[in-house]
Parts: sequence; C-alpha cells; structure tokens
Amino acid sequence: MNIGQSPFKLKHLFDAEWLRANFSEAQRFLLVSMLCGVLCGVVAVLFHHSIEFVFHNLWHFASHQNPLVFSLVMILAPTLGGLLVGWCVYKIAPNAAGSGIPQTKMAFYNKNGHISLLDGFYRFVLGSLYVGLGNSLGREGPTVHACSAIASKLGRWAFRSQNRRQAMVPVGMAAAISAAFNAPISAITFVFEELLDQFSMKQIGSIMISVVIAAVISRLWLGEEPVITTLKGVEFTTEWWMLVAIPIGVIAGYFGHYFVKCILLLRGKMKSVKGVPVYLKPMFGGLSCGLLGVSAYFITHLLTSGESPESGVFSIGYESLQHAFEGKTTLLVLVTLLVFKTVAVILNYATGGSGGLFSPTLFIGGIIGGILGTILVMCVDSSSTEAHVIGGCVLLGMGAMFGSVVRCPFTSIFMIYELTGNYTLILPLMFGNIVSWQIARNLGRVALYDSLLIQDKINLRQFSCYRGSQDYQNLPVATIMTHEPFTLQGTETCESTLGLLRELNKKHHGYPVLDEAGEFIGLVMHHELKENSPESLVSSITTCSDLTYVTPETPIREAAHQMIKHDYQQMPVLSKLDGKRLLGFLTLNDIARQQNAAD
Repeated sequence: MNIGQSPFKLKHLFDAEWLRANFSEAQRFLLVSMLCGVLCGVVAVLFHHSIEFVFHNLWHFASHQNPLVFSLVMILAPTLGGLLVGWCVYKIAPNAAGSGIPQTKMAFYNKNGHISLLDGFYRFVLGSLYVGLGNSLGREGPTVHACSAIASKLGRWAFRSQNRRQAMVPVGMAAAISAAFNAPISAITFVFEELLDQFSMKQIGSIMISVVIAAVISRLWLGEEPVITTLKGVEFTTEWWMLVAIPIGVIAGYFGHYFVKCILLLRGKMKSVKGVPVYLKPMFGGLSCGLLGVSAYFITHLLTSGESPESGVFSIGYESLQHAFEGKTTLLVLVTLLVFKTVAVILNYATGGSGGLFSPTLFIGGIIGGILGTILVMCVDSSSTEAHVIGGCVLLGMGAMFGSVVRCPFTSIFMIYELTGNYTLILPLMFGNIVSWQIARNLGRVALYDSLLIQDKINLRQFSCYRGSQDYQNLPVATIMTHEPFTLQGTETCESTLGLLRELNKKHHGYPVLDEAGEFIGLVMHHELKENSPESLVSSITTCSDLTYVTPETPIREAAHQMIKHDYQQMPVLSKLDGKRLLGFLTLNDIARQQNAAD
C-alpha cells in the first residue's frame, strides 16, 4: 500500500485503478470481500422482505374474503406468478429459471466465475414474485445466484487476474447463505461441500469475512433470533426415544432420493413436451400449486374443525412447520401437508419456476419427522414422550431430509442447529443425517444440482469436484458423453454423405447412423464410407449386428471395460427403455480426458 503518493479521497474507494495502484492484490481481495459481505447481506435481507411483503399482503387480502373469493385469489395468484416468470424467462431472462445454484456452479467452473449482474437482478425480481405470490419454492437458491452475481461483478471490477475474479463467486455464495438463514457456519461448510468440494486455506479467510459481515447485517435488520424459535433453549437429555433418528434417517433417505428422481423425471418430460409454449409451462405449475394449496387448506380446516387450517403448501410455509414444532398439528394434518407440499414443490420446480429447494426440503423433512414423532407419542405412554419430543423429531427430520436431497452432510447438521438455536439434539441429528445421506448416495451417485446440470446437457468433466479417480469411475456415462452427437442418415449414399462431411468440415473415426424414423441402426466408420461404392447406401454398410452399447446410467468404469474388451474407440449411448433411441455418444477421448482431470 502506498497511500502517501496518492492523497486519499472518498471517491477513490470506487476507483478500481486507484485501488490497483495503492493496494496489493491480497489487500484488494480482502477489501472487496468485505464490500461483498455488505452488499450480499443487504440483498439477502431485501429479498427476504420482498417475498414476505408480497405473500403477507396477498394472504391478508385473501383470508378476509368469503371462501369462494379466497379460493379464486389463491389459485390465480400462483398462476399469475408462473405466467410472469415463464414470459420473462422466455423473453429476457433465460437464466432466472430454477433455483440458481446449478447456474452458479456452471458459471464458476465453465465461465471462470462470470455471472451477469443483470441475471442477478432478474433472479431477485422474479423470485420475489414467484414465491411471494404463493408458489411452493424457497428463497435460498435465488439469493445465492443474485449474491454470486454481485460478487462476480466486484471481481471483474477490482481484479485483472482471472483466478481472483473466479474466487469471488464462493465469497458471494457464502455471504448469501449466511444472511438468508442467519447461519454463518452452515454457509462456510456449504460452499466447501457443494461448490469447491475440498477445504482450502486460501479461500477460508475471505469467505469467513464475507460470512460474518453478511450475518451481522442480517441480525441487525431481522433480529438475533433464529429462523425457527420454538425449541430454542429446550434442553434434551439422552433418552431411548432418540433412537427414532434411525427410522427417520432411513425414511428420509429413500423419500429424498425419490423426491429428487420425480423432479428430474417430470422436468425432463416438461422439456420434451411439444406444442405448448415454453412460457406457459411455469403457469401450469403455478395453477397446480394454487389448486393443491387451496385443497390442503380446506382439508386441514375440516380436520381441525376450523380452528387452525394450514397454509404451509403456499410459499415457504414456515408457519405450518412452527405449528408442527409446537405439537399443535394432528397426524392427519401432517400427512395432508406432506402429500400436498411434496407434489406442489415437484410441479413448481419441474415446470421451470424461479425458486430454491432448501426451504421446501427442510419443510418436507420436518413434516416427516413430525409424523414419526406424533406416532411415537401416540404409541408410547411415557414421561419421556412430552410435547417437545415431537419438536425434536421435526428437527431430526429436517436434517435427515436435507442430507438426503442436497447431499451436504456437514451443512445439514450445522444448519439445523443454526436455524433453531438448539444444540442438545446434535448426536441423534448426526446419526440420522449420515444414515439418510448414505442411503441416498447409494441409490443415486450424482447429487441433485449436478443431476440438473446433466439434464441440461452441461458436461461435468470441467468440474473439479469430479477429479478423484475413485469418484469419477463410478459416475454415470451421462456426465462425460457427448449429448448431441453428429449423426448420419442411413438413406443417403456414401458419395452424398462424404460431400456433406467435407462441406461441414466434419471428420470423425466413426458415426452413429439413424433411419428415416430417427431410430439408431448402427455405426459406420469414416474409412468405410470412402472404401465402398459411391452409390451404396450408408445403411447397407452400417455395422449393427452384436453391437455393444451403454446407457446413460452405466458407470464410466464399466463402459471403459466394454470398450477395451471389444476394441472399440467409440460406443453409442442408448435409452434404457428404448434400445433404438440414441441419447449420446461416448469415445475413448472422453474417458481419457476425464482420466487426465482425475490425475
């Protein structure tokens, strides 16, 4: 630092050239991380307030109307939110769909951390409208994306070094989680588990600074209390009922796996639907959420004789989760909330809504825990089964579901503690989380956010978190294959095909061949096209008998073994359900490239 040669003025703080001339790169990184913490803290709190403001006013208006008007308002509001998001995503903000965390990961690894500030702005506005108008998603994913966009912009403003610019994205991500959930420890562990996949002393200092500043801003603005306050200060002693963590972990492990699978399956189906405008698909999700939310409200109204109908299907829904903590919710009401909330979340996310999955995952897990806790209290007449035991089971369910869906076990443990301010359940919480995480991991090798990237045909071979040799060999072929291979038509002649290849400047060792119906019929080598008669049809020289193929789910290790065994340099990737549908193409170069990354 050399301030003496350049008199300091307040405007210099906004002058990147002055900062570069008077501060070292390390000093600038520290200052920018502090600024990032401030800005991200403010944005996260404003996003929280914007969602609360929109939904509070919507619910206040609707709940003071007669049942018919209430139903119309609460059905049309999420539908309108879906239409607005769908139109904006289609016309001006394509990166504002989904949760925002996959987009952040893609930008960090594939674009050197470059995220448009305009993308962050659209994410803020559309997330506020979509979730605020009642759709059943959360605020954390959009907060991460918006704050990472701010961090990325600060990096591009303050640094010429590409590494420093890229390193700002984790700083923004951590500040976002810290402020959104008032959870600074969880913010740090989440960044290392989800984004960086390894602990780095080079990153910890800047991340911790931004996390602390963002948390301070959140607490000054929103208060010191945790997000869920019911069990704060309740002391649990080690008792036999805590063994319920085992069945909770098992159920959450399986439920979380199939929850993610349903999201991916329906999301894939929605992408392939033809004849429906893209911008109308989120509207369908909003309409579905409105119908489900209103139905759940009136069902719980009947189940509770009108005393406490639940609105938890709409928006974030923490009020209903609070009721479950307090033991005020009956078993049938909990089951109703679980079914309707789960379906609403799946439909909202799969149809392209703008919102995150953290809060819905915690909500669903809490309800699962509440169900098991209520059953436990009903079945066992013991002094240890007091009302707060149900709240303890809700906590265990929240952590187990988070570990199963998001696959960040350390974050799942710390986040429950920070969300509730209660530490005394840490041992069963740890056990249940590890059980659910291990079950989900064994059922599906690829975690939620990376599965979404694969579905969007974004290749994971550029991601550092898949550079462990023991890890990448067990990943599915879908992570490294070419998703849109260059294909030849079997009805064309060798002469016309070679002319097309010369025109397009394409020359590969081999090509997959399709028939008139677009079905895969085999492979043809480039030298075979040249050696056969120019008038010969490509289909007549295509190798199709006893051709070995793999599916997208086949582990890379097994695919490599098959290619070596049969002396193949390339292999088609076909649908598991339809052996004639070509989904991709795998070459030895793809495997070698991933092997080099692992080494």
